[in-house]
Amino acid sequence: MSRKATRRLWLLVATIVVVDQLSKHWALNRLSGNRTIDIVGSLRFNLAFNKGMAFSQATGAGPIIGALGFVVIIGIVLWLRRSAQGLAAIAAGMIVGGAIGNLVDRLLRGDAWLRGAVVDFVDLQWFPIFNLADSAISVGAMLMIIASFRKTPVRES
Repeated sequence: MSRKATRRLWLLVATIVVVDQLSKHWALNRLSGNRTIDIVGSLRFNLAFNKGMAFSQATGAGPIIGALGFVVIIGIVLWLRRSAQGLAAIAAGMIVGGAIGNLVDRLLRGDAWLRGAVVDFVDLQWFPIFNLADSAISVGAMLMIIASFRKTPVRES
C-alpha cells in the first residue's frame, strides 16, 4: 500500500473514531433522563448502555470482550500493513475505526479498566439499539464480503 493510501486509510479510521465519540458525547448530554428524540418513522434517538457484545450478549464479559477487541484491531492492522488493497482496505479501516470507537467506551466509561459500557443511541425500535461505531463495523464487514468476491489480478512471477 502506498504512503498516500496508508494516510487516507488512517484518516478514515481517525474520522470514524472522532465522529463516533462526538456522537456519543452528544447522546449522553441530550438523551439522559430517559429523553428520546423521534426522527422519522420508527427511527429515534434513545440512550442505552451495552456492557456486553452485539445485541447485549455476554454482559458480564466486558474485560474479555475488550481484550478480544484489542486482538482483532491488532490483527486487522497487521493484515492491512501487509496485503490489504482497495475495497478490502477501506472495509478493514471501517472495522478498525468502529472497533476502536467502542473500545474507547469500554476503557473510559466505567468504574474499572475494560468494565465500561458502550454508549448506544440509534433506536429503530425493531432492532437492537446501536451507535455509529457499530454501523462502521457492520458496513465494513459487508464491504469485506463484497471485496472477497471480487476478482483479484493474478501477478506473474
